[in-house]
Amino acid sequence: MGLITLNDNQRKYLLDVIDNGITIKTSGSSGEPKEVYQPPEKIKADALNAIQVQEITKDSSVYTCLSLERAGGLFAQSIPAIIAGAKLTIDTFSPYQYVRVADKYTHTHLTPKQAKAVMLTKGFKTLDLTGKVFLIGSEPVTWDIIDSFVAQGATVITIWGMTEIGVNAILHKFRSVSDVTSAKTKCPLNSTILGKISYCDWKVDENNCLWVKGDICAYEEWFNTKDKVIVDEECGWLWYTGRDNAFIDFNNPKKG
Repeated sequence: MGLITLNDNQRKYLLDVIDNGITIKTSGSSGEPKEVYQPPEKIKADALNAIQVQEITKDSSVYTCLSLERAGGLFAQSIPAIIAGAKLTIDTFSPYQYVRVADKYTHTHLTPKQAKAVMLTKGFKTLDLTGKVFLIGSEPVTWDIIDSFVAQGATVITIWGMTEIGVNAILHKFRSVSDVTSAKTKCPLNSTILGKISYCDWKVDENNCLWVKGDICAYEEWFNTKDKVIVDEECGWLWYTGRDNAFIDFNNPKKG
């Protein structure tokens, strides 16, 4: 499947989601898979956050290569692009295709696995990503990914969110190698970054589980994400340590 600049049916679909909401099935990472209704007010609040955080304007060009059946494909950049009046292109992900078209777009959202696949292509090291914004999230983001994209000139925004809570709920923005170096010095062992910028209310319980609430949440009450975190009270960072006490070596990431 080649590049598809947004057609009338796709635009109509996204506008319908904005106006009427949508029910999305969760991945099951926070329990049994379930269907969660995304009300219009939640969708719009998250989109306005995304536009602000990513500085999306009518002159931006957004490249979506995630499924529009999932929260990331819809809410990270696609619906924000529609609301901001930006150019939006829908594609099926291919690392080789992405390297060929990277210079045509200002904003892209990749999962960590997709980002690593792009990093392994022959053309990645010669890409000039200056002025390009990458959202990277949906699962833990390791430092090798952040290092590699920032070294190519990109702004990397590490994002944390769930189907239940907006994609841009907790995040951090890296604009330079020095930004990355500074953050790495603060990162606890066997942890990875969530961020220090939040667009939701959050609290951490006695079991170090992260709870969230706010206008970008599908529920009115506090929601237990079941993600384990460390809170650095001194500098305001949140660090992700895993789920259910499972050991993950974030400081020695695997390729692929």
